[in-house]
Amino acid sequence: MTEIGRPTTAHTIPLGDGRDVVLDWAGATDVGLRRAHNEDSYLARSPLFVVADGMGGHSAGDVASDAVVRRLDEAIDGEFFDTEALEEALRLASDDIDVAAIGTELGVGTTVTGAVLSREGDAPYFTIFNVGDSRVYMLDSGVLRQVTVDHSVVQEMVQAGMLHPDDAEKHPDSNVITKAIGFGAEPSPDYWRVPARPGLRLLICSDGLTKELSASALAAALVTHPGTQDAADSLVRDAVAAGGRDNVTAVVVDVRGTVEAVDVESTVPTGQTPRA
Repeated sequence: MTEIGRPTTAHTIPLGDGRDVVLDWAGATDVGLRRAHNEDSYLARSPLFVVADGMGGHSAGDVASDAVVRRLDEAIDGEFFDTEALEEALRLASDDIDVAAIGTELGVGTTVTGAVLSREGDAPYFTIFNVGDSRVYMLDSGVLRQVTVDHSVVQEMVQAGMLHPDDAEKHPDSNVITKAIGFGAEPSPDYWRVPARPGLRLLICSDGLTKELSASALAAALVTHPGTQDAADSLVRDAVAAGGRDNVTAVVVDVRGTVEAVDVESTVPTGQTPRA
């Protein structure tokens, strides 16, 4: 388990012409009640907010998730980040993981998901990315929406109409993912774009959170706790209390500065709603 970054409030990023983006963020993680080791890692340091959930046994999973957040942290060079730098860092992490996997029977890998502060001209936005079944949610005007789409067997069944979304977490293949960083695969994230508007709150989390808490419970915690650290702590604590079957990690990011209306269009799928 690797934690990079400290809880931060009022981090100000000048855009020029007197305009700023002001961010708050915090992260929390817990081993849960049934695992001996925490294989989750997170990075919470502007402009990168990332959660990785390692797989392959306690030592190997730790190495995989650690490699991702460390390579991304090393790649930070300024207040904004782009997909080219992201993918290069993930390729380096994949190489690190392949070395760690030598001699293992089942291979080593990790999910990774996150929000990257980016810029198009003078317009700030978050590039949301995902590989695996960790997730990013957005709370905007009191409405919670799931931004990412899981790379998992059950998600493919849901999209094919073979499984109702409410039954996905109870399916015996609910832990089987179809994409990861590692296992000899080339990193290939999916991307979405969300304007960095004041009032926006992002939740980046491992599946240890979403397997224990429903969408309504996530929304309630995010609405009830205005501070990012309080919100992250509450989510993790509630997930552990609800069963804690896996490691649990949550990173919460707020846009609370005054920024003029941006021209960047959101690419979050219309109607994308969170699953329990």
